[in-house]
Amino acid sequence: MTRDPRPEPARRHATRHEHSRLYRKLHANPALALASKVAVALVGGLVVLAGMVMIVTPGPALVLIPLGLAILATEFRWARRWLEKAREQARLAKERAEAMDPRVRRRRLLLTGLAVLVVLAVAGTYLWLYDWPGYAVSGWDWVQGLSGWVPELPGM
Repeated sequence: MTRDPRPEPARRHATRHEHSRLYRKLHANPALALASKVAVALVGGLVVLAGMVMIVTPGPALVLIPLGLAILATEFRWARRWLEKAREQARLAKERAEAMDPRVRRRRLLLTGLAVLVVLAVAGTYLWLYDWPGYAVSGWDWVQGLSGWVPELPGM
């Protein structure tokens, strides 16, 4: 067997799938290689983008972002390096959490729970004081008065 001509760091980042039969067949033809790279980039990019949106909206962002990186890592070395760094950071975070004093952990959980309750109480009080549904409809009517292209609210 011949020695891999790539330098050591590049060999280290090569994965087993690069030596699989399917990978070799897809990348033997330049058109198929480009098509597979484009398909992987689109799918992986959309999964990462969906994960990034879910950082600020409800959803499993912490699952989708690494999944998208794993998809991208099948074709791109930069994604493989990012995924390795993310795995290392996750391992370090796990070690720090396990090493944390149980009293500190309980205190942090308690304070986080209290903060969530305070935010919910403030939001609920705001909605109760300002009659949220009526306030929202009157605000929408005001926006409609500014421009004629704003649609009616459903059921109004």
